[in-house]
Formats: sequence, structure tokens, C-alpha cells
Amino acid sequence: MRTIKQLAFIAVLSALLSGCGSTGAILLTPEENIDAIPLKVSDLTEAEKQNWGHLDLLVDTIPGMSVDKAYTEIIKNRKGKKVIVAVIDSGIDIDHEDLDANIWTNKDEKPGNGKDDDKNGYIDDVHGWNFLGDTYDEQLEFVRILSSGNSSHPDYARAQVEYQKMYEKYTGLKTQYDQIHQQVKNANQTLIKHFGKKDYTQKEVAAIKTENQELNQAKQIAQFMFSNGAESMSEVVEDIEASLKSITERLNIHLNKNLKGRKTGDDPDDFNQKYYGNGNVKPAKKDEIHGTHVAGVIAAERNNGKGVNGVANNVEIMSIRAVPNGDEYDKDVALAIRYAVDNGASIINGSFGKSFSPHSDWVRDAIAYAAEKDVVFIHAAGNDSKNVDTEPSFPDDNINGKEISDSYIRVGALSWKYGSNLLATFSNYGKQNVDIFAPGYQIYSPKPNNEYDYIDGTSFAAPAVAGVAALIRSYYPKLSAAQVKKIILDSGLDIKTKVIVGGNSENIKPFADVVKSGKIVNAYNALIMASKMAN
Repeated sequence: MRTIKQLAFIAVLSALLSGCGSTGAILLTPEENIDAIPLKVSDLTEAEKQNWGHLDLLVDTIPGMSVDKAYTEIIKNRKGKKVIVAVIDSGIDIDHEDLDANIWTNKDEKPGNGKDDDKNGYIDDVHGWNFLGDTYDEQLEFVRILSSGNSSHPDYARAQVEYQKMYEKYTGLKTQYDQIHQQVKNANQTLIKHFGKKDYTQKEVAAIKTENQELNQAKQIAQFMFSNGAESMSEVVEDIEASLKSITERLNIHLNKNLKGRKTGDDPDDFNQKYYGNGNVKPAKKDEIHGTHVAGVIAAERNNGKGVNGVANNVEIMSIRAVPNGDEYDKDVALAIRYAVDNGASIINGSFGKSFSPHSDWVRDAIAYAAEKDVVFIHAAGNDSKNVDTEPSFPDDNINGKEISDSYIRVGALSWKYGSNLLATFSNYGKQNVDIFAPGYQIYSPKPNNEYDYIDGTSFAAPAVAGVAALIRSYYPKLSAAQVKKIILDSGLDIKTKVIVGGNSENIKPFADVVKSGKIVNAYNALIMASKMAN
């Protein structure tokens, strides 16, 4: 908890550094100031958890993007220009109560008439396009390389090594989780039987005194889980079962060499076959939640009394379904980028990625095309806790170290813990190839069927930045895509502290050594800098 003295210090510091309105000073964070901010030791409230990415580091000691402050002090009641943000992802629930008012509609296309009214090659693309058609499950890219049987493929040997490593990892995890699941499930059932209820408490478990070996073992297991942050044993069982489902899916689908997932009828290695798929951009299954969650971070309807507030107002989401349950195809991604650019998007969010990319040139060409057409492309850094300067991660925007786009931004994920635990443990990083960090841990956002949930990932850090880019392009529309990138990188909070990297407590580096800009995104600063640059 903060002391009154600390609160007073923060208030004074905030007044000195922040200013108000579009003429305020950039909120610089020199080492002597930001390092003096007390760490938040109390748990986040439910309201803070649901909105932490919009909070302010100085005021709240939570490393959010100062979105609420930007609306209060800069945007206020100003009217901006409508901005189209393309979300290349899984399907999006365009009927969701917190998204339906902010979905892009192609006004030149008449819905449901089976005709290509706007002559863009895509029939009934009313809210975007579905490059997957009826496809849902897919292999990982290196499994596709092995399944082709082409041992002369330049990545074949590396794919074999990766397959063996991942198969052994997940078969081991399956065995381990099966055992844990059985133990925890049995312990929970024993305690339910003992108490005669499912919602027993940590205090009740601690009070158990028994010589019964089975009950005593159940007590020990429960106390261990409670000591590691569990709120209930039933939730632990559910979490383990969800992990088991994911592990089994990895083995039976993503690593399945015999899976034939693609159902679009085209050749994914022939870029000339372009007009496949359909206009249904919605999720194929209830479990297909990723795209809806990403869209919500950017554009959940603000102040409608439902769910959450997206980062951006004045925004329309163009839904482009191109990411299956598995690795996306390079061809789908390249065509999706070009579709977004050609149909009016000024920002593209790509929360996907992989370590193998047979047609990476197609995607790079599309990224370069977006830059030429003044479109910002924002991409998630990935969730493998790896250094993408030394390990391959696609898509990227460089060839032999030379960037082919001046409007591509790669984003890593922050946790809500300012200090050494600032980096989300899962986030990829890279001094050369990750541009900036943004909130990506336990992000609350919509999922299909008017529901909401917390999800981790750089997948949700990228759309946070896309939302900031949308604010800049809405209120300062004359700024170019390259200028928007420069503003986002230059206006972030300059972090001087050392951080734990990749979740490894023995790997501690200055923040500036793991990200190109050395900064975390700040919407308030970005709008101030945009105002100055526009003038």
C-alpha cells in the first residue's frame, strides 16, 4: 500500500511532468523519476484488472497506456475522422453486443445477392473476407513441410528437428498433466465429500485435523494449490482440463502429419489462385475466440454500459478471417494484407506468427505494399519467450537486416507489475526486431456470444497499439503511416529499470536491451506528440 507521503510525491510528480490538453509536455520518465515510483504491492481490484491497460503509471503505479487520461485531458468531446482497422485473425463475432456498432460495412456490396457488386473479385464481402472458407483445424507449418515429403525443401532438416523436439515435449506434458489431473481431481472430490459442499474455503481446509491418509493428502494438495494463488480447487481442475485439451489438440491436430485441414480448393503454393473462400467472417466454432478478443481490445464500444472500452473511438473493424486453429498459410496472409489495403484500411493488426515461412517473400511484399499505400501494419512479437533477433519469427519486415517498410511495428507484451516483472514471461523480445511493448497479460475483452474473458498474449498487446494508432489517425488524419509509427515509438515511456526476460529469473537485462525503442506505449504522450507534429 502507498503511504500519504508517497501519494503526495506522485501527485507532485504528475503535475510537473504531465500538463493538460494537446499543448501539454511529453511525459518523459528519466531514471530519477520513474525509479522513484513505488511498486504496487496490493492485488489489483476487479475494476483495475478489467481496465489495467488503460491506466496510468504515475497515478496508478500500473504500467498501462494512459488511455483514460488521454480521453479525459486531450480527446474530451472532440470529433475525429472514422478510421478502418483491418483485423487479420480468426473469425470475429460481428454481432457481439460490444462490437456490432463498430464493424466495417462495404457499402458498395449488396449482401447476399451472390454477385461481386464492387468488382473487387470477392463476392458478398460485406464485412470483410474469409480466406479460410470452411477450414478450422490446421497443422503447424513445419509439419506441413514434412508432410509434403520433399526432403530437398530448404527447411526440411530444421523441420525434422523441430518436430521431434515438440512431439517429445507435448507427449511428456500429456503424461505429466494426466497424472496431476487425476491427483487434483481426486483431492477435490475427497474434500467435497468431507465438507458436503463444492465451495469449501482455504480456511476450512487449513482447519482439517485427521488421521485419515486420503483426506490428509487431499488437504496437502489443496493447501499447495491455495499457496500458489488458486481461489478454488474446482477452478484448478478446470484449468488443468483446459491445459490437457490444449496439449491433446497440439498432438492430435497441429502435429498430425496426416491431417488434411484446408478446404478452400486452391493450391496454397500458387499465388495466382486468389479468389477463394467466402464472405462469412464469423467464427466457425464457439471455441474460435481469438479474433473477437483482438477486435475488442481495439474497438469495443466505449461507454455503452457493457463489457469493456476499446482503446479507439471512431473506428470500424474490417474482419479478415485468415488464421486457423494451427499455423496460417503465407498465401492467405499476403492476400489478406492486400485485401485490407485495397478496401480502405489505414491500419492492419496481425496477431499471428510462426517459426517457418516457405513463402515469406509473398508476405514481405504485401507488408511493403501496405507501407507504399500509407497503411500501418502492427504485428504481435509472439509468445515463445525467445529472442527474435537470433531465432526466426514470421512475418517480419526485413531482408538481411534491411527493413522493407517504414510503417511496420512489432509489439511485445507487458504484465501489470511495474518493476523487474514488467515483461510478460511468455513474450518474445529483441533489441533489433521488437519495436515497443504494450499491455498483453490477462487482458479482459469480448469473446463470442456476448461473453468476456481474460486472455494472455502478445496477440493482445498488438491491438492495444493498433488502437493508439487509430486514435492518432482519427484526430490527426494528415499524418502519414510512417509518422504514426515514429510517434508511437518516440512518445512511449522510457523504461530504465532492469527486467526479468523470458520468465527466467537468471536472465535479467536492462529494458533497453530487449526492445528497439526502449519504451512502453503511452497513448497520452502519443496524442501530444501527434499534435505537435501535425502543427
